[in-house]
Amino acid sequence: MSSLSVYHLSTPDIPNKVLTHVEDIASTLAEHGVRFERWQATTPIKPGASQQEVIAAYQGQIDQWMTEGGYRNVEVISVHGEQPQKAELRAEHLEEQRHGKDEIRLFVAGRGLLNLHIEDYVYAVLCEKHDLISVPAGTVHWLDVGEDPRVVVIRLFNDAEGGVENFTSEDIASRFPGLDD
Repeated sequence: MSSLSVYHLSTPDIPNKVLTHVEDIASTLAEHGVRFERWQATTPIKPGASQQEVIAAYQGQIDQWMTEGGYRNVEVISVHGEQPQKAELRAEHLEEQRHGKDEIRLFVAGRGLLNLHIEDYVYAVLCEKHDLISVPAGTVHWLDVGEDPRVVVIRLFNDAEGGVENFTSEDIASRFPGLDD
């Protein structure tokens, strides 16, 4: 079940609120320009699927988003627990970062904890299969895929370079609960 836990930076172990209804999650995030919705995917994808397989399965929807939203680049995160480099992949996504352009993430398999650092708060969004979330340009964030990751995420960016990370050099992710906590 998708959820949103909101933490103040001064109390990373105690959320101010926890929401589990999609409408409540969506309205709380919308206050910060973040779109969250359930999207009914029709093609089954398993963690570990290649970028080509995922893009081929969702080509129609990807084309529609690119046309309507001006997105110009698509990438896929596909991680499964048997991958030998899973610890490195997890560590890479745990670094607090921001992108210079808007991003859409569609979780097509598995789950991940997307944390948005907005002002004095961290919005920890547990995203599961069928969740779509937008991350506005400049929003500081990190993603926890867990110790035994099983997730496939389609990411769309509205620039040609795609997901160029600008790391903040902050160690904030280690202070907040992760996906497995």
